[in-house]
Amino acid sequence: MKKRIIIGITGGIAAYKTMYLIRLFKKNGCEVRVTATNHALEFVTPLTIETLSQNRLYTNMFDVNRAMEVEHITLAEWGDALVVAPATANIIGKFAHGIADDALSTLFLAMKKPVFIAPAMNSNMLENTVVQQNIRLLQDRGCHILLPNDGFLACGTSGSGRMQEPEEIFERVEETLSSDRSLQDKHVLITAGPTYEPIDPVRFIGNHSSGLMGFCLAEAAARKGAIVTLVSGPSNCTTHHPNIHRIDVKTADEMYQRCMQNIDKQDIIIMSAAVADYTPANVAPQKIKKDFAQLSIELVKTKDILASVGKIKRDGQLLIGFALETENEVENAKKKLHTKNADLIVLNSLRTAGAGFRTATNQVTIFGKDGREFASELKSKQEIAEEILQTALKYIQQ
Repeated sequence: MKKRIIIGITGGIAAYKTMYLIRLFKKNGCEVRVTATNHALEFVTPLTIETLSQNRLYTNMFDVNRAMEVEHITLAEWGDALVVAPATANIIGKFAHGIADDALSTLFLAMKKPVFIAPAMNSNMLENTVVQQNIRLLQDRGCHILLPNDGFLACGTSGSGRMQEPEEIFERVEETLSSDRSLQDKHVLITAGPTYEPIDPVRFIGNHSSGLMGFCLAEAAARKGAIVTLVSGPSNCTTHHPNIHRIDVKTADEMYQRCMQNIDKQDIIIMSAAVADYTPANVAPQKIKKDFAQLSIELVKTKDILASVGKIKRDGQLLIGFALETENEVENAKKKLHTKNADLIVLNSLRTAGAGFRTATNQVTIFGKDGREFASELKSKQEIAEEILQTALKYIQQ
C-alpha cells in the first residue's frame, strides 16, 4: 500500500531543499500532499510545489474554491505522517503551545499520526533557551525531531542550524513508518560501483557503473534492520543510514581484499559491483606520453570475487551475484549461477531502454539455483532493490 505523506513547508531558505524531498517521496511510490505557510511561499512557488507533488497545495484556510469539507481534518485523516521541513522557530513555538492560526499549525493539532519536524534556523536562534524548551516539549509529546546539522548557514556563518539533507529526512521517515524488520540484526555485505584499474598515474580502465543499484540495496537492507557493509568502487552516490558501514576502494584487487576480510560474519552477500575482468599487467610510474603511433597494454585477469566467495561460503550464507549481458542473456546468466556457486543471479540487460548503467530505473530477472525465476517490470532502482531483497528472503526462510 502506498504511503501518504503530508509535507509542511515554512518560511526558511531551506524550503528550496524541500522540493527535492517531495521528489524523493514521489520517486519511491508515495502519495504526497503539501501545506505551506504564506512565508514559505516567499521562497518557493505554488506552481513548483503542485507540479512536483501532483496535488493541489493547501495553504489558505478560507479558500472559497475548496471542497465543502473541513480540510485540515480530512488531510490529517488522509496522511500516514506529517513532515515539517524546514521548521522555523516560529512554527515550532506554535506547535509547542497549541497556537493554530494558519493551515499548517491547524493541521498539526488535528494529526494523530507520526509527525517529523526538521528545524532550520540561525545557530543563535536554535540555541535560544525558549526554542530548546519548545523542541523538548514536542519531543516529549512524541514528535520525531530531526536535529539540524552543522554547516554553512544562509546568514553567512557556520554552525548548527542547517536542515538535515532531504535524503536523511526521507530515510528517517521511511524507517519509522516501515513495519518491515525482516532483516533485523542480519549482516549483509554489498559491493557496488565500478573498479578503476590504473594504466598510469592519470589513466585507468573502468566502466560506466554509477553504483546506484548497490547503494539502493544497502539503504533498503538497512531500513529492514540489517547491519550493512558496503564495499564501493569510485562513486558519487552517498549513504545516509547509520547501519551502513561504507568501505571505499578503487581497484578490483582492493575490492577482493576487503570483501574477503569481511565475509565470515555475513548472512547475505550481494555482489552488485561492476568489477573489471582485466587489469594492466604493469602500471607506468609516469604519465604515458603520446609518442607512439600505436600503444599496446598487456592485461591480466583480475580475481573473480563472486567465484571466490562461492567456493568458501558456509551453510546458511546466501550469495547473490549480478550479470550484465548483451547477448545470450538468459543462457549466460544461468551458467554464471552454477559456475560461481551462487544462490541467486540478478540479470541486467542493456537491451532494455531505461535499464543498466547511469539510469534511475532498472529491469531485472532473478534466477534461483532451484530453478525458480522472478521477473520485474521497469521500475526505480529503489523499488528493484526491494524486490531483490524480498526474493532473497524467500530463500532464507526456506
